[in-house]
Amino acid sequence: MITREEVLHIAKLAKLKLTEEEVELFRAQLGEILDYFRKLEEVDTEGVELLKHVLSRGSPFREDQPRESVPPEEALKNAPKRRGDYFEVPKAFAH
Repeated sequence: MITREEVLHIAKLAKLKLTEEEVELFRAQLGEILDYFRKLEEVDTEGVELLKHVLSRGSPFREDQPRESVPPEEALKNAPKRRGDYFEVPKAFAH
């Protein structure tokens, strides 16, 4: 079972503030998840072929093919804000 201190450490890493009820709830839930992984480790996979792709027909992605770019006017026609030939977006980081 995962300890209270481990839950608090995980919460600190995730920058979460948890109530005592949440600590106990997550302690139980994380414990169940870890128990499930322990069960999976017990599964005998000897002789099981590795799955290369979930789709039997191969990759769902098309091959890359070079082509003309979309003109800036076309790409920016629905942009809420623009600066010249670029999208203008809010700053992600403050200096």
